[in-house]
Amino acid sequence: MTNKMLLLLYVAAASTVIAGILHFALVPMYHSVMTLDVTIFFIVSGLAQLFWAIPIVKRWIKPWYYIGIAGTALLIIMWAVAVPGRGYPIDALQIATELFQIIFIIVCCIIISKARVNAKLNDLDS
Repeated sequence: MTNKMLLLLYVAAASTVIAGILHFALVPMYHSVMTLDVTIFFIVSGLAQLFWAIPIVKRWIKPWYYIGIAGTALLIIMWAVAVPGRGYPIDALQIATELFQIIFIIVCCIIISKARVNAKLNDLDS
């Protein structure tokens, strides 16, 4: 594994961990205005994003990457519908969370793309 690929793995893992931590940060900040179901949603989302660093760093099979990309995209879509879509104000914490989620998706797509190219090159060598 090249240093560049290793760096991409760590960037993807770090971005999902940071997004997960930011989701956790929302709970104590807004617990007085959030309903229980919304609080649970942010806790579960944060836990899922923290967990997702494991398949990335350990280089588990590609379905884990696709599920992580789809789940993160779903979180972004849900935020876009629930917050700016309804006219609620957007703060810096929300922007940072969405930015780290977008970074995660982009870097995972790059990792998958590079893995495909490497697999094709290995097939040519055989």
